[in-house]
Amino acid sequence: MTDGGPVNRAGRPERPQGGQRSAGGWDARRGLVVPSLLALILAVSPRSACAQGLLVVMDRTQTNHLKAYGLAYWALQRGARAEWLLNYRSGSFLLPDEPAIRTEAALRGVTIESISGADIAAMRALIADANMEAVPLEKAPRVAVYSPPNTTPWDDAVTLALTYAGIPYEKVWDREVLTNDLKRFEWLHLHHEDFTGQYSKFYISYAGADWLEEEVARNTEMARALGFENVPALKRAVAQRIREYVEGGGFLFAMCSATETLDLELGAASVDIAAPFSDGTPPDPQASEKMDWSRTLAFRAAVVETNPAISAFSDIDGHQVNTPWRQPLGAFTLFAFSAKFDPVPAMLTQSHESLIDDFYGLTTSFRRDRLKPGVLVLAEEKGAPWVKYIHGTLGAGTFTFFAGHDPEDPEHKIGDPPTDLDLHPNSPGYRLILNNVLFPAAKKKKLKT
Repeated sequence: MTDGGPVNRAGRPERPQGGQRSAGGWDARRGLVVPSLLALILAVSPRSACAQGLLVVMDRTQTNHLKAYGLAYWALQRGARAEWLLNYRSGSFLLPDEPAIRTEAALRGVTIESISGADIAAMRALIADANMEAVPLEKAPRVAVYSPPNTTPWDDAVTLALTYAGIPYEKVWDREVLTNDLKRFEWLHLHHEDFTGQYSKFYISYAGADWLEEEVARNTEMARALGFENVPALKRAVAQRIREYVEGGGFLFAMCSATETLDLELGAASVDIAAPFSDGTPPDPQASEKMDWSRTLAFRAAVVETNPAISAFSDIDGHQVNTPWRQPLGAFTLFAFSAKFDPVPAMLTQSHESLIDDFYGLTTSFRRDRLKPGVLVLAEEKGAPWVKYIHGTLGAGTFTFFAGHDPEDPEHKIGDPPTDLDLHPNSPGYRLILNNVLFPAAKKKKLKT
């Protein structure tokens, strides 16, 4: 069993990562951009007396797209003005021309361009007449990652992206969620959690494994400490609090199994959908008919997989990676939205590539016929009955679900090493993750989406 699926990586087209030089140069031995003394001197010198801004380019000329997001976040933390230029050179950022920002860009290996007041005026004229928009970024959002305290044998693409980009975050888990600690954060990411409390059904193939036994022990201990009879009951309460967080104005981002299982647990408010392994009782054989889909965020009318011997949660996922009816991977296409009339989905889909290779996860995709009305599709595999990337609203907040485990690892087996993002600094899939991190920083206005 894998957390992904078999793919011939040798047959996957490689994106060119080399051949571009930053201010600091390229270290061929390590594959890292390193700032030279000359680059730092140039970065802080007044080399353009008429420069009014720094353009953090996000098209194919950018050396490190992922760290560019970290630079924008860092500038916001310092109280600097920032604008996100939607659809302008693939979603570039405009920052003030300050020596500290120049230095930080050089240290991070991020490509920037000095632009004069006249250049900015010409750029704004172009933006006004095209499918583009300049969105002010107000402040750096406080970021939380829902993650168990123990080290699991797989990695999380979002924590990898945040760490690589240099964006700080705090970990929260069940106790923090249930004590309303989420109110401190504008943005919450869900670790690859199974909110049905079934440990992703890993017991089918990994019963007795040390890491699984540790996970069961920690979750069971937490459930007892918080007064719950079993782990599924604990996760149900946690799922409800997360729903309340969104409804109250929070920004939720989830990947892989957290997307599907969060909604399944919300819908199973009074229905047993967990295998005996996790709660000691068999699931309700009529669970699918008893689900309350009015409580869920994104999905409806799904058939719950109550067979404890089948490694799947429901038929929401179109690929069913760990079943005999697994579907092959293709590629997904980002939709092009109106930056002026649909700035929210436009922000979430900024990329220098519109066609992206797909990647497996315990939940790899979302069947189109399982989406609730009003859920917005951000990316799909053309001609397929499933989609990859969705967005929606609940109350005053929003949720964004991105299926799959790791955009740069189509097949990710348990125990594999984490992805080295120094090898993928221009990853369009990881850009989608970081779009979501900066989304809460955007100045709010009435939208037509």
